Amino acid sequence: MRTGRPKIALILTDEERRRLDSLAHRSRSAPAIARRARIILACAEGTDSKVVARRLHVTPGTVCKWRGRFITARLDGLYDEPRPGAKRTITDEQVEDVIIRTLETTPRGATHWSTREMAKAVGLSHTAISRIWRAFALQPHRTETFKLSNDPQLVEKVRDIVGLYLDPPAHAAVFCVDEKPQIQALERTQPLLPLQPGQVERRTHDYRRHGTTTLFAALNAKTSEVITQFHQRHRSAQFREFLDLIDARVPKKLDVHIIMDNYGTHKTPLIKRWFAKRPRFHVHYTPTYGSWLSLVERWFAELTMKQIRRGTFRSVPQLKAAIQEFIDAHQADPKPFVWTKSAEEILASIARFAQRTVDARAAQQMSRTMVTGH
Repeated sequence: MRTGRPKIALILTDEERRRLDSLAHRSRSAPAIARRARIILACAEGTDSKVVARRLHVTPGTVCKWRGRFITARLDGLYDEPRPGAKRTITDEQVEDVIIRTLETTPRGATHWSTREMAKAVGLSHTAISRIWRAFALQPHRTETFKLSNDPQLVEKVRDIVGLYLDPPAHAAVFCVDEKPQIQALERTQPLLPLQPGQVERRTHDYRRHGTTTLFAALNAKTSEVITQFHQRHRSAQFREFLDLIDARVPKKLDVHIIMDNYGTHKTPLIKRWFAKRPRFHVHYTPTYGSWLSLVERWFAELTMKQIRRGTFRSVPQLKAAIQEFIDAHQADPKPFVWTKSAEEILASIARFAQRTVDARAAQQMSRTMVTGH
């Protein structure tokens, strides 16, 4: 004989079952939600609550709770209700004061605020200042450099080069060409102290110089493969030798588009005559102060970061061998640098940056006028 109230039937729609199946597999990212989803799926099969509890290693009360919550609120019932938490101890006015001080003032005798200096000034803890700065993405301790291009052909050059990346011409190869000059073979004055548990790698700040080398590189924008050549100097004669190497390596049936910066070596009469005699070569110069448009600069940055900066070299041949090792590793598995921004997006970003510099200059001028009265 059955006792107690009859259970309300738990019937799932196709969409609910799909969502529950998805949630049930989130054992690592949301284990509590995954367990509740499995409870509902088991109950929807008509399995008794006690059997579900034994199978999922929970109490029968837990099964009844989430079954009831689901019947009442469906999928929304599986999520925890928001808890009130502790009452706020920092008012909106105090937060506003911190933001205004951070953006518009500096402490006495310093160029920027620290958390402890700000905490002392406004009467809050330094951890509270950290939370406020983090919430509003403020980082007074950081600074970056910038340089705006004054090239009168900025717009045309940006559109030209980005067009080569996003829509390369048919039957042609696009190369970003540059040289990394005077790479120093530096030997630390004391042996390197290697990485250990609880101890970062250590090296002395001083070093001995053992000479330099220059690396010329041409990065294929499509495949990321590189053509490289070492030279002791980086004048137009050496650059012409490197262009000869590119000419020899690229199949004659292809046109060659060269993207390079405005370095004097790239524009000498010798180099201009070289290009004039080879009509399959097409030169595209980056804007003044715009060498960041050349992808080979990104490759040079990886070379510096991964192989040169933390290395110690007792001779130029040892330095060259280390660089060649990096080149060989890259060539074995080249990963193309994918250009994503359109020319219009880049130009709009430059325009915003330029406007900010104009506004900053106007604000500084106004501040000086108020102080001097002129």
